[in-house]
Amino acid sequence: MSAVPGSEKPAGRFRRMLDRLSSSQEDLESEELREDAATAGCTRIGDCHDRQIVTVTGTLRTVTLRPRAGVPALEAELFDGSAALDVVWLGRRSIVGIEPGRRLIASGRVSMSRGRRVLFNPKYELRPLGRE
Repeated sequence: MSAVPGSEKPAGRFRRMLDRLSSSQEDLESEELREDAATAGCTRIGDCHDRQIVTVTGTLRTVTLRPRAGVPALEAELFDGSAALDVVWLGRRSIVGIEPGRRLIASGRVSMSRGRRVLFNPKYELRPLGRE
């Protein structure tokens, strides 16, 4: 029986290596984002429910200026590998550091708007740009 676990470990490593080689770049980035969210102790966006207070992390995919009821609103799509969430800062035209490709941690109450998860005026922390 002791030979079985030893033989499974190399096969597991080999399988992971093959999976990484055969995966698309998008799949690899999504996996990395999911691991980053777990390491940071954040809730996965895919697990967020309406009216729940959460802390999420991910990468900003898009950042747009879109007025809401005549008030400027900076909207960004945050993606963590499991799902996307819209982050909206009301009354803001721009925020230094909020740009596509930037990683951040955001906290607030999730609401549902037109079938999408939204965080309005969240507390946020910009993540470092480079690898540490």
